[in-house]
This record gives sequence, structure tokens and C-alpha cells, in this order.
Amino acid sequence: MKKSLALLVALLCHYAAFSQNTYTVFIKDAETKKPLPGAAVAIVGTTIGAMADTSGKAYLSNISSGLQIVQYSYVGYITRRDTLTFPLDISKTFTVLLKQNDEGNELEEVTVAATRSSRTIANIPTRVEVISGEELDEKGNMKPGDIRMLLAESTGIQTQQTSATSGNSSIRIQGLDGKYTQIIRDGFPLYSGFAGGLGLLQIAPLDLKQVEVIKGSASTLYGGGAIAGLVNLVSKTPTDKRQLNFLLNGTSAGGLDLSGFYGQKFLKTGVTVYAAYNHGSPYDPAGIDLSAIPKFNRYTLNPKIYFYLTPKATLDFGVNATVEKRIGGDMHYIEGNGSTQHSYFEANNTERYATTAKYALQIDSTHKFTVKNSVGLFNRKIQLPDYIFSGKQLSTYSEANYLINHSKTEWIFGLNYITDKFEENRETSFPLRNYDHQIIGGFVQNTWDISPRVILETGLRGDHHNQYGFMFLPRISALWKISDKISTRLGGGLGYKAPNVFTEDAERIQFRNVLPMDASLAKAERSLGVNLDANYRTGIFDEQVSFSINQLFFYTRINNPILLASLPNGNLQYQQPRGDLNTKGTETNLKFGYRNFKLYIGYTYADVTQHTLNTVSVYPLVSKHRLNNVLFYEIEDSWKIGAEAYYFSPQRLNDGTTGRAYWTTGLMVEKIWKRLSVFVNFENLTDTRQTKFGPIYTGSITNPVFKDIYAPLDGFVANGGIKLKL
Repeated sequence: MKKSLALLVALLCHYAAFSQNTYTVFIKDAETKKPLPGAAVAIVGTTIGAMADTSGKAYLSNISSGLQIVQYSYVGYITRRDTLTFPLDISKTFTVLLKQNDEGNELEEVTVAATRSSRTIANIPTRVEVISGEELDEKGNMKPGDIRMLLAESTGIQTQQTSATSGNSSIRIQGLDGKYTQIIRDGFPLYSGFAGGLGLLQIAPLDLKQVEVIKGSASTLYGGGAIAGLVNLVSKTPTDKRQLNFLLNGTSAGGLDLSGFYGQKFLKTGVTVYAAYNHGSPYDPAGIDLSAIPKFNRYTLNPKIYFYLTPKATLDFGVNATVEKRIGGDMHYIEGNGSTQHSYFEANNTERYATTAKYALQIDSTHKFTVKNSVGLFNRKIQLPDYIFSGKQLSTYSEANYLINHSKTEWIFGLNYITDKFEENRETSFPLRNYDHQIIGGFVQNTWDISPRVILETGLRGDHHNQYGFMFLPRISALWKISDKISTRLGGGLGYKAPNVFTEDAERIQFRNVLPMDASLAKAERSLGVNLDANYRTGIFDEQVSFSINQLFFYTRINNPILLASLPNGNLQYQQPRGDLNTKGTETNLKFGYRNFKLYIGYTYADVTQHTLNTVSVYPLVSKHRLNNVLFYEIEDSWKIGAEAYYFSPQRLNDGTTGRAYWTTGLMVEKIWKRLSVFVNFENLTDTRQTKFGPIYTGSITNPVFKDIYAPLDGFVANGGIKLKL
């Protein structure tokens, strides 16, 4: 009996030993066949992993029998996955070859839509920042209802709140007003002029595939308005595999976000549909009887259909529809308990409708023709206790372009026609702020691979504006790949902005007493912008830590900027005194990666000054120094944990005073399963609020005069929800 028991134990031990397998592999460069010390190898879905030694050899143990997915990764190389069946034939020597990225990061495979090129981001001379994939998904957890936070957490970008009670915001790139940044969606300018006032608040990230940011003049392809930069929102497109995603999010401030996205490609057609409902409850964390977050209800529906007419021809139609009612102000009034002492409110009712259409024909392997059109209608009514401003904006965009793409050179030629008409509703006897702009433009852009390491991009645009005449806009950019680890870009160009009444200064006071723009006296604002950046990527500490740094230097000067000045009778008039507005500074981005940890550090220095005649002044509402810090931990397909901290230096305000410096911090955690994830986000953990620094208005609660908003008003807010992928 004892012998039998001993034999059984031996057999069990033998079986256990062979059911826990080992794996030895040599990891090498695919081209040079040299070993890659510090390369990581891991069994996906387990904690089993190892780093390669100086010979490129890595050893894994305790691997269960059966099918296993083995992942290999190394700084500057494309991550590889193999499916292996254990136990393996131990008589074999296993060698894995990894392919190197030219730029040393995952953005190598990203194609940028804003440049109209078929090139990947690593081979474009124009400096483009792309938020896509998991990064876009993570930022969407923090504020699923709009894209303010998604953009504001990038270096060099600041969202400026223009209303203390309704939350209206605009985007500033490198310290310049929001009117100098052009926001487009899939190449269509849908958020300019009057339609831009609530644009950031009405764009949700769930149906976006990626967000592209070009800083500095980007006028060659898209015309006026892109003086400070360009933000292109790229929508998701149908794929062969069905996409069906849902998001439910709630906040501690009484907010609710419900959204869904469906996309699928069939044999001859494809479809995407995005639908959302966003709700906000009035929220007053400071206890001052004024809403830091307004009450609002927003409905969004964006269907799009694709026709694959032939293997080379596609046609698509889309509709974007958003309806929202928003009211902020006195908490008693919003909640239905208004009285003589509690009567202040600011209501915004908006309707946003747009259609898009595009036809693309791939004539052959090197020639492509595209024609597209969009029509946008925007209605908005702003109402205060004793004041109403309302109107509608009708805008159209039509373009035809022709792309020629050879192995070493690429040309794109195009013509476009843009209309932008605003009609104000007659509410009082005050002069109407109507305008009717029509622009005919032509452009050509060339990208030339001078050598494998030097790429030159040149562009030229000519626009004729029906009120402000002809604009000539040259631009040039160059990319020099100094080595496999170092590259640099230098670019610059001219830009312009056709003036209208819809600026941050006017939005801040709901356009009250702002006189119409006199086109016979005004002229287009003209700009010159230059950017220089350098990139360095490497592995440190025996290649166990990935490290990259991007250093950007920027300068933009705007001649004869439009300024809003007070008249003796109390009205406000746009004027163009002799002088200029210029911004200069730097952006520094550092990235570190170690196993499952990533650390991002960003610093922005922006020196923005206003030159008027012989007077030089600091431009208001700009943080001269900003610091972004994000630490991220991720177990693929399992956990995501992110901690962040942001610093804003003191800002000069319009009344001549200076706001206080402040920090904000946050924490996000997400648990991921195959088709379900649960997330929670704690925003502004330190409860930093401008209302803690002092009053945000003067006068009485029934007729408040608000100060500039330079810090958060909503303070600490937690949100959490679930995401489904079916």
C-alpha cells in the first residue's frame, strides 16, 4: 500500500512538473540580427514575464499547458504577439525578430487626416499631435459629455471659460484667443463664428476615432481662422467587424451621460450612428446661490451612410444634429423658486444641424479625386432678465481636390468655396450685427522626399474674401531625421482672420452693447507663425526604461488685431489700433515608460503681449507657466489607473488685477473585461475653486457683474460609469 501511494505521489509530481512549462527565447533586431537586451516578453493575461539579458535571452517559467499568447516588446520597436501551444519542443531554439519604428513609438502607423496626405505621422513635415486609441478612451472617462478636458490636458492648450454661470468655453492654443483656432470635423469647418460659442460643450468623444492638433499657422488647406492652430475631429468609420458601444456615466454634481455608437461595413454599404443624451443639474459648491454648473438637457444624433460604389469609388452622407436647453444663474430661480431677490439667470437655447457629403475616386494607384460639401445651420438664443440676443447662422463649405502620390513626391491641388451668413433677430432697436461672408480659395501643397532623412513640404493658398479682399498665404515645413533616435521639424507660414463680432470678449458679456463690425473700416487680421521642434527617443537603464523628449519653440505675430473698446455712451466697438499681438514660448514634453508604468511631464511657457501704438501690455487670461504631470499604470485588457496634477501660474485679468496660481489633481481607475469596463474618476481632488480666492462678481445677486474666470468653479467632482462593447 505504501509503495502504491509513493508511486501515485511521484506520478502526480511528474504531471504537475510537466503541466507548468518553461520558455526560452532570443529576441533580436529584424534587420541587424543583433540582440535586444532589456526587451520584454510576457504571457498575455497572466503575471508571467521577463526581460532579456545582454545576449537577448529571456526565460519564462510556470507556464500552463495549452494555447498561450506571448507578447514581445522593446523601446522603439513594433510590439509583436505570437500564439504558442505548450508544452513546446524543447529541442528547438526559439528566436523572435522585432521590427524597428522609424520614430520609435506607436504613432508610426497613424495616418493624419488634417494634412490630406496618405503619409503616416512619422513622415509628415508638419508637426501634428494626435490623440487616439486608448489615450482618447482614457480621457473620455474623465468628461464623457464633451471634449474640453481632452484638449485642455495637452501642453500649450488652455480652455477659457467665458461664462461664470453657464459654463460656455473656448479653446486657446499657445495663449491666443479662441477665435484664432479653427475647429473642423472630418475636414468640414462646422464650429466657427456664432456656432463656435458652445462648440466645445456640444462635442462628445465617443464617436471620435482620433483628434489631431496642429499648432501654429495651418491656413494652406483650410483658409482663414487657423492662425493659432487647427483641431481636426476625426469620426469613426464603418469596419468589417461590428462596432456597438454604449456608455453610461453619472457625476456627484448630478450630471448624466447616456450615449451609444454603432458602426458596420457591409458588402456595398456601411453605416455609423451616434446618439446621446446629456443632462446637467444646477450645482453650487461654493454656496453663493450661483450655479457653477448650469442645468441643461442636450440631445445628439449623428447618422452617416457610406456607399462603396466600386472598389475605387466611395460616397458618404452624414447628418449632425444637436438640440440643447441650458440655463445658469441664481440657484433659486433655476430650481423654480425665483423671487425679486433671486431673479438672475442666463439661458442658452441652441439648435445645431449640419449635413456632410463626400465623393472620393481612386483613379489609379497614384491619383485620387475628391469632392465634398457641408451645410450648417445654427440657431441660438441668449436670454438674461432684461436682455435677449438671438440669431441664426447659415454656413456652407464646398471643395474639390486632386491628389497625386508618387514614391518620393506628393501633390495636392484644390479649390473651395465658403459662405458664412449671420442674421440677428430683431429684439430691440440696437443695430443688428448681421454679416454675409463669401470666400473663394485655391491651394496647392507639395511634399517631397529629398532624401530618406529629409522631407520638405511647401504650400501656397490664395483666398478672395468678398469684404476683405485677397489674401496670399505661403507656408513651408521641413523634417530632418538626424538619426534613428533624433528628428527635428521647422515650419512657418502666413495666416489671416476675417473679423466678425463673435469673440471671447463679446461672448463674455453676451454681446450686450457690442456694435456691428464696420467692414468698410476694418481689415483682415494677418499673421506670421514659426515653429521649431526637436524629438529624441531612446532606452535608458540598460533599455529597461523608454524615454522621449519633444522640445518645441513657437512664435506668432498678429498684425492689427481687432480689439473691443468702450465708447463714452457705454457701447462697445471693435477697433484696430496700430500694433500687434504676439505670442512666443516653448513646450516641453517628457515621456518615461517602465513595464506597466508611463509618466508624462509637460511644461508650457507662453509670453503673450499686446502692442498698441507705443504701449506694451501683458495679454490677459494666459498662464505664463503651466505644468502637466500624468502617471499611468496599465495591465493590458485588465486595469487602468491614472493620477494627474496640473499647475497654472498667476494670470493677468482684464481689470488689471492678477489671479492666483493654483494646482488641480485627479485620479482615474478603470477595470476592464472583454466586453465591459467600469470606471471611476475623481476630478480636482483638492477642490480648487476660484470662489475660494475671492468673490467672482461685483454688484448685487440680482444684477451681478462677473469677473474673469481663470480657475475652476465646480471644484471637486467625482464621476463613474460603465462602457459596453457588444
